[in-house]
Parts: sequence; structure tokens; C-alpha cells
Amino acid sequence: MTIVSIVSYPFLPAKVGGQKGIAIFNKYLAARAKLICITVQSNDPSLADGYELRNILSNSASRYFNLFYFFTIRKILKQTGATHLVLEHPYYGWLGCLLKWFTGIKLIVHSHNMEGLRFKTVGKWWWKLLWWYERFTHRQANYNFFIHDADRQYAVHHFRLNPARCITVTYGIEWDRPPSAEEQEQARHDLRSTHNIAPQETILLFNGAFNYKPNLDALRRIIDIVNPILQKQSLSYRIIVCGRDIPPDILNGRYPNMIITGFVSDISLYFKGADVFINPVVEGGGIKTKLVEALGYNLNAVSTENGAIGVDASLCNGKLLLTADDDWTGFAGAILRAAGIKANTPPEYFRHFYWGNTIEKVVKFIQ
Repeated sequence: MTIVSIVSYPFLPAKVGGQKGIAIFNKYLAARAKLICITVQSNDPSLADGYELRNILSNSASRYFNLFYFFTIRKILKQTGATHLVLEHPYYGWLGCLLKWFTGIKLIVHSHNMEGLRFKTVGKWWWKLLWWYERFTHRQANYNFFIHDADRQYAVHHFRLNPARCITVTYGIEWDRPPSAEEQEQARHDLRSTHNIAPQETILLFNGAFNYKPNLDALRRIIDIVNPILQKQSLSYRIIVCGRDIPPDILNGRYPNMIITGFVSDISLYFKGADVFINPVVEGGGIKTKLVEALGYNLNAVSTENGAIGVDASLCNGKLLLTADDDWTGFAGAILRAAGIKANTPPEYFRHFYWGNTIEKVVKFIQ
């Protein structure tokens, strides 16, 4: 197979979950097929791991309406003998459909959310227009990839897709077993030393990209609701918050039992060294990549039901505790329970979320 992928936005360097999802998907796919990625000028070709990156698309928003890209990409498809064309998200649906109709290439739409529904949850009035466009694009595709089973089932029913053309391609992790006890203990020691955390204090972690409203809203809930409830409990704890674009009023604020670090260069240290990952996200779509990674690093986790979509608790050996959205008393109670869980993330979890296994399934599906 020779695959051409169109990624219409910045993703290299990969800094946040969605960008990492595409970068790692491409990396593992390129190990099984020849891959050429057509993308915007702002992406760094030197970071394309095992595949060719062509910076053809403009950084301007007008790129989504530039009809001349059809001729440029059609030429690339012919020159390379491409067999499959992957659209990351449905935004270039019109272009993908034209290329399919005029070249006969197999079209794959790789969905990371139900985009129309995601914009509905954040109050965009035009979400229904995007929903119809998204539906049209998926219906024209030869194959449809969805980030989790709930999205796939929704699309089959509401977009009226052929189930045989649809597959779940989950966000994954690049390691196939939890870190060793020694690694975790060393990371915990380093965190306690760096942030002056006492040995008896349970380390709670939340991280994300805070220019994304659902993550920022979740952070405000931790500050305004969850942390005050925890202060009334018997647990001795610290909450560490890591991530980009934390507003200055929060980054410079002082909150009991909380450490606001902002961006950290090595987030794996925090995942390995923390005790419980907390995920009070109640909006947005897709799979919460930070939760997948946290469980892969052997953390116990507490999440709202919305925040855990795409992560099956039955794969987690009791390490993932779920509460109803907006039940913050229950959420705080689950944190207390999670602090005492001693289980490890099981092999079943890694079989499901390891990228090597996911790409093997993808290749067999499209072949």
C-alpha cells in the first residue's frame, strides 16, 4: 500500500493529545506502508518519524477553500501510485471526495470526535451545518475510522453508514506494560523533592491543554468545588496541575493543597510519580488522551462519565473509578477510595491501547 494523508493543521511538534494522536498514528502506520503526509507549512518535516512530510498547504484559514489543491494533490497521487487517501478530521471532505471521484483512490476518513456534536456542547450555533457536512463526508468514504466505539455506533446509526466499512481506531500508548515499581518510586521521590511534598501526602494529578475550554472548565471545578470538598475529608494530599496556557490569574494564584506548575518538559515524570489521576471533564468529545496515558503509567484514576468515554473500566483492573457528571461530592469520595487501590494496570489494557496492536488491526482492515 501507498497511503497519502492530509493533515490540515499543525501537529509537529506534537504538544497536546490530539497532535500526538496523529503523529504516533502516522509513525506506526509508516512502519507498515509507504506514507506521504500533506500538511500545512508550519509543521516541521524533520519530526516526521519514518514517513515523508510535504508542506504544501497554506497556514491561512483560506486553505480550506482553495480549489487549486485538488490539482496539486491529484498529481501527487498519480506520481506516487497511491492506493489510499486519509483525511484527518472531515474538514477537507470536499477535497477528499473530489479526489476519490476523479482518481478512484480509496478514501479513508479518520475521525477524532463527532465534530458537530463537540461544537454543540460548547454552544456553537452553527454546529448542525458541520454535522451535515461531516455526515456527507463519512458517507462518501470507503472506510471510516472512529476514536471509540460510542462514536462508531453513533455514526453507523445517525449517518447511516455500512458497519462493515467502520472500525474503532483508539488513541493509544507506545509502551506495552506499566512502569516498574522502581521507576515509579524514583519518580515519586523526585516529585516530592521538587515540590516539597511530604511522604504521607497522596499526590493527585491533572494535566491538559488549557486553551481548550473543557479542560479549563475542569480546572476551575477542581479549584472551586473539588478541592474545597477534599479539604473537609481525612485525606492528606496535594493536587498538581500541569499543562500549557493556564490563565495568569490561576497560574499566579495560591490555593490550599494545590501546586500549579504550568507546562513541564517531562510529563512522564508526573504520571509515574503521582498516585491518582483526576479527570473532572464534562464537556467536549472524543477520547480523553490524558486518561489513557495515566492508566498506562499505572496511576489509579477518577473520572466523570463524560471524561472516560472510550476507556472501558472493565479493562482497568479496578483502577478507574467513575462518577456521574456534576456529582462532585461523589467525585471527591471516589478520590479517597482511589488513594487506597494497590492493583496494577493489567495486560488486557495494553493489548487494547498499545499502538502496535491498533495499527495491525488498521492494516488488516483496509487490506
